[in-house]
Amino acid sequence: MNYFAHGRRWIDDPYMVAGTAVPDWLSVVDRRVRARSMLARQHVAHDDGRVAALARGVVRHHDDDAWFHRTRAFAELSLDFTLTIRDRLDQDTGFRPSFLGHVLVEILLDAVLIERAPKQLDDYYRAVEAADPNVVEQAVSLMVTRPVDHFTGMIELFCRERFLYDYADDRKLLVRLNRVMQRVKLPVLPDSFAGFLADARNDVRLRSADLLVGENGNAEGEVP
Repeated sequence: MNYFAHGRRWIDDPYMVAGTAVPDWLSVVDRRVRARSMLARQHVAHDDGRVAALARGVVRHHDDDAWFHRTRAFAELSLDFTLTIRDRLDQDTGFRPSFLGHVLVEILLDAVLIERAPKQLDDYYRAVEAADPNVVEQAVSLMVTRPVDHFTGMIELFCRERFLYDYADDRKLLVRLNRVMQRVKLPVLPDSFAGFLADARNDVRLRSADLLVGENGNAEGEVP
């Protein structure tokens, strides 16, 4: 799952929303740093309600990913995307097609959910902005495997860039994907890749209910 799918149900609790984003923010700031569920669970009853909510958000993120990545829809879509991308990118046999096959299911599910409830994305960003970045950074320091620098800057950049709005447009999404490609040191994607995004977006739209089958604790549709 991606930012919006993780956080959209908790927009009345800014620190819970921020907590659901923490693992993904860390992957941008320093991929060697992890906010583990085991560490976060130690703080879900913290005396400071903000820290407790953020810890619950981190745990929620990992719990969501656990069931999401076991769904049949995720397995089928990510494999189909990987094979199609490999063909479109001149038989690229490296890591890029499988990486994209995985992340595009998550990103395009966000796009579909935003498409259905665009005002909720405004609420999502308002919730993130309501969480004090300094409080978030201090709370995260209790839950990570090693110290992390510049975390408040990451939160401020996330709020300023508002890149989730770009998911609705194939060309803008391609620009965002190429920034990710550069960050993970993979070759950038050609302009023609936007055509694939349009097709993939529709595939995710058609399977969105199957992708969210575990959201309320329903395990139906999981890969055995």
